Amino acid sequence: MVDTGQNIITFLTHYGYWIMLPLMIIEGPIATIVAAMLASFGVFSWIVVLFLSILGDVLGDIVWYGFGYFYGMSFVNKFGKYVGITEKLIARMEKYFAKHGGKTIFAVKSTTGLCWATFVAAGIIKMNFKKFVVYSILGGIVWSGFLVAMGYFYGYLWREIGDYIQWIGWVVAGIVIVSYLLMTFYKKHQSKKIID
Repeated sequence: MVDTGQNIITFLTHYGYWIMLPLMIIEGPIATIVAAMLASFGVFSWIVVLFLSILGDVLGDIVWYGFGYFYGMSFVNKFGKYVGITEKLIARMEKYFAKHGGKTIFAVKSTTGLCWATFVAAGIIKMNFKKFVVYSILGGIVWSGFLVAMGYFYGYLWREIGDYIQWIGWVVAGIVIVSYLLMTFYKKHQSKKIID
């Protein structure tokens, strides 16, 4: 996590916005938090960071949707074990879609770690693509907005207190790491409720 964050900081600082979008597609939460922290230092515009975070998030969702739509259960059987997607999980997610439709997309993005499985399942059941994108964007606004706010706040904290306490950077970095781990733990805990 520390090495990944440091590498992302280096990339973002040197290459700017044009490298930000690919990073947010690949590792959205970390890239967004780091970019938002840099925005609080004046390196980037937080509005652009938010936009790119939402865009990267939605593009990633569409890729997973496409795997489910075009390859169906054969994708799950061949590659699902590598990304934590099982037939049982897909069947469970299909039931959620039958009951709640697009709300499932929105809720999963905000509360669980089942995003990949959810988007693949949406593709497998051939959920209306426009509806899928709309709910993905709405969920992305909430999730990315939260990450940008958190990153900006931590960056502000680092900047304001750093002048008085030399080691505050390490403290803020530690807080960022702990926050990220807590979010990950929470999402996994929520996802187990769905799987079990």
